[in-house]
Amino acid sequence: MFDEIMEKFEGSPSQQAVIRLLLERGFSVNEEGRVVSGGIEIPYTGIAREIDVDRRVVDSTTDAIRSDPELQRIFANISAIPSLRDLAPVLDLTVMTVEVEAADASGIVAEVTGLIADHEISIRQIISEDPEFTDEPQLHIITDEAVPGDLLLSIRELPFVRRVEF
Repeated sequence: MFDEIMEKFEGSPSQQAVIRLLLERGFSVNEEGRVVSGGIEIPYTGIAREIDVDRRVVDSTTDAIRSDPELQRIFANISAIPSLRDLAPVLDLTVMTVEVEAADASGIVAEVTGLIADHEISIRQIISEDPEFTDEPQLHIITDEAVPGDLLLSIRELPFVRRVEF
């Protein structure tokens, strides 16, 4: 799906940058063509400054989204989910990031969380990046306590795991 969305803007790397930002941040485009997070409007100038484009690129991108029924459905319904990942050090939580060979394979989350459950470690949050919207999707697991070394080794030895880090 990500590739299909980006193809619609293949002639404009600047518009692709806008699309990537909207998807990464979970920003919606409302009926008036404004970029919003929930009910809060995000100024085009702020978006443009973040990705180093002219604000008119943001405006033309939202116009293109509104004129395409498929894009309109996607961007009218996308939303952001609060993440504990960056907040974890402040709350004394542990973040484990798992990179896998084929992120679209089934059972990855179940197998990793099963190993964690076997060690009776409580999981506060799991963020599984969508392989359709991210080039290098990762699985982020936030736990209440440190992950013991033997558990890390068990996860690292799973056949689909490329890398595990904290």
